[in-house]
Amino acid sequence: MRRSLIALCLNVFIHHAATNADSWCYTGCEHTPDHWQDLDGSFCGGQRQSPVNILSGHVERDATLGSFSFVNFSSRNAFRAIVNTGHTAKFLLKDNEVELSGGGLNGTYSTIQLHFHWGDTEHHPGSEHAIDGHRHPMEMHIVSLKKGLSVAQALEDSAGIAVLGFFIRATEDENLSNPWSALTSYLLKNTGTEVNVTHAISIDDLIGDVNLTKYFRYMGSLTTPSCHQVVAWTVFQEPISVNKILLQQFPLKTGLTNVYRPVQDLHGRQVFSSAALLLPPSHVWCYDDNCEFSPAKWHLLPNSHCDGERQSPVNIEAKKAVKDERLDGFAFTKFDDKHVIEYITNTGHTVKFVLKEGAMEVSGGGLGHVYSALQFHFHWGSSNPNSEGSEHTLDSKRFPMEVHIVNKRKDLTLEEAVNTTTGLAVLGFFIEAATIPKSRDAAEQHEDSHDSPDDSSDESMTGSWKALSSYLAEIQSIGSRVEVTEELSLAGLLGDVDLASYYRYNGSLTTPSCNEAVIWTVFKDSIKVDRSLLTTFPNRSGFGDVFRPPQSLRGREIYTTATGGALAPAIFFLALVQLCGFLL
Repeated sequence: MRRSLIALCLNVFIHHAATNADSWCYTGCEHTPDHWQDLDGSFCGGQRQSPVNILSGHVERDATLGSFSFVNFSSRNAFRAIVNTGHTAKFLLKDNEVELSGGGLNGTYSTIQLHFHWGDTEHHPGSEHAIDGHRHPMEMHIVSLKKGLSVAQALEDSAGIAVLGFFIRATEDENLSNPWSALTSYLLKNTGTEVNVTHAISIDDLIGDVNLTKYFRYMGSLTTPSCHQVVAWTVFQEPISVNKILLQQFPLKTGLTNVYRPVQDLHGRQVFSSAALLLPPSHVWCYDDNCEFSPAKWHLLPNSHCDGERQSPVNIEAKKAVKDERLDGFAFTKFDDKHVIEYITNTGHTVKFVLKEGAMEVSGGGLGHVYSALQFHFHWGSSNPNSEGSEHTLDSKRFPMEVHIVNKRKDLTLEEAVNTTTGLAVLGFFIEAATIPKSRDAAEQHEDSHDSPDDSSDESMTGSWKALSSYLAEIQSIGSRVEVTEELSLAGLLGDVDLASYYRYNGSLTTPSCNEAVIWTVFKDSIKVDRSLLTTFPNRSGFGDVFRPPQSLRGREIYTTATGGALAPAIFFLALVQLCGFLL
């Protein structure tokens, strides 16, 4: 009986606290989030508020943050009822049924309820927390009270409440007949109405295969009035995957939209990562103003060359490019090999496809050395279908996307290469949106991408890009990576791009530390990709406008190939290299 009263009181405190439920809102009333601190008994103006934007470059690893111990998270009898609070959909759990401990928490906690935060549509994210400025469509909070404490005592304890936060991402791939389908069937519009849950649903069923050892930890507050600063927050890195149709049921069935609080200032608090969470080495810089080092301040980063005399990207003025007879044809080795892409990773700034070491090479093209291909990555704009995100511009025109194939001089180590003016050779390709006719279904196109001898055909190329973009859904967490098992080649992605017509200049890496070690080749002919595939990059990665603005040429010349007109396509050059190798 005592635990039931505690649960009831806690639920009241979490969503109503010291004020009436109708006296605050997210939008459309006097006390919106900016004015929550004016409510009676409110702590919403405190120095330890939640949610926050977690900047992964500022996170400190804590080896003591290990695995959790969960009791009855797998129980399919733990859910008791659902209620529309007027601010969210809240699922109440049975008393003394579910517990958690470990994970660096100071004690054992009884799980009381779970609730959700969301936006309005699939294009307007509604998670409360963000990582490096990226927010997901939804967020689930599992709320637990420290055992042995009354509600009053818990609200006086700096870690009296533990909340587990799970990002939720929308996908088109997940099955509609799953626990999330059962859960969303209970969503209701009438505020204050409580309905019993009779379906067999467990918390584990909802979490799915999320890695529960990889998480962030910080001390914060409840994210609704009265914003008591008593929460030990655990925000898991990996998102839960839920079909977008089911996610849309939350605003549709409840009538509630944009039910999330904006991120709050950390005020000097430290965010920690668990022992199992390995972050990329540097995320202190960004492309926008959501971090300390935006592009205009990249030169202030340690060991930065971003204010040098030969920075990239640049605007290429075609009429001013100087023709150079030495810019001849390239020789490519294994660019048509469908098994050289090793894995794809989310760096937090782009998606990068890493190639098998030493498998692919490029020479000729006036480079003067043989280069080993290391990786290729992309730059793009926003989720707006008409956005532009290429780094280089041509006669001030920006293209929707740009792909960079990064190559290292074969006779140098990577450390030597980034400190040598000709140490790296980057091949840049503009990417344009094109509606490619779909005369056959996706399965037939996919089959062509494996078996067709003509990789430059529209259908084969579309199949290659579909296969490539399908991996984006698997790496939505920063630092995540997935092995590439599809048969994919760079020749298949380039299609019929003319590889004999290009621009050349000396420049730099386009991301910190901007080492001026790059021989840049920017091809005149663009890759044509179906518009729907291009939008998967910002939509599935969760971030956009990942491009550096053009830099001053500072007197540098841009050269161009001397010949022009209709030249041999990419696949011809690749086939020619293979033939020569066979004859020799």
